Amino acid sequence: MELLKRLFQRKTPVEGLVNLKGRFELLEQMGLGSMSKVWKADDRQRQQIVALKIIDREMQERINAKFPKDRRPSEGEVSLSLEHPHIVKTYEFGTSTDNEPFLVMEFVDGVGLQKLIEEKSEALKVNALKWAIQMGEALAYFHAQNYIHRDFCPKNILIARRGGVKLIDFGLAVPNTPPFQAPGNRTGTADYMAPELVKRQRTDQRIDVYSYAVTCYELFVGQRPYPSGKTLETIVKNLNRPPRDPRELAPELHPEIMAIFMQGLEKRPEDRWQTVQKMTDAFRALLP
Repeated sequence: MELLKRLFQRKTPVEGLVNLKGRFELLEQMGLGSMSKVWKADDRQRQQIVALKIIDREMQERINAKFPKDRRPSEGEVSLSLEHPHIVKTYEFGTSTDNEPFLVMEFVDGVGLQKLIEEKSEALKVNALKWAIQMGEALAYFHAQNYIHRDFCPKNILIARRGGVKLIDFGLAVPNTPPFQAPGNRTGTADYMAPELVKRQRTDQRIDVYSYAVTCYELFVGQRPYPSGKTLETIVKNLNRPPRDPRELAPELHPEIMAIFMQGLEKRPEDRWQTVQKMTDAFRALLP
């Protein structure tokens, strides 16, 4: 109850239905996910360029049905409550005249981390440690607000041309409370799911520690620690085999950096870093 009270005390959603076509000029599609489209848009009301996220209500309701009946804050409510330099800023949220949930966010001039990894960008070699720390800072702050992200991965991280990491997309976030930690719900991106989530066991914020570790492995090594989990068979196999030895893929990698993210990849939650903050602090201690 305190979590929900804090959400509504800080900010409020837009009142009434909003005619998106009348208010926004859509300039360019920035992203397309299973639940939403994100547009670079000219906001005539704010008189500035923004990122407009339009959510597929039917898909959103299907996802919501997988969670407990206890009220789960909407993506808009969660996003609007966040204030951190490495989390994309949300200005407002509401519902359109076409009954579509939407969010109005800051426009970030940058590129997705997933694209940089796929392209084997030289920027990764120069900035990997700095970005790993910034990602950890954003996720640690999110955890301090008593949430579980549930979908931390490179596709949900932007690298701004100015300002570094920006964590985005809180569509699967849940309160870090017993009803939402209960076994059964398997949602997220398969390649970054913690073993206990795949097994439909009880979960907590340590599933995000695992996802953060997979992301850091990919950031430093250029590949994921396991074959892509496109099938249930592959996912099950990944549960029963160790991650690829990063020394074989990136022999130049600093052994202390490797040790940090490898600890985050431990199969059993109690063997991992117990908080994102501790894992981030370990990275920070290696700064020159």
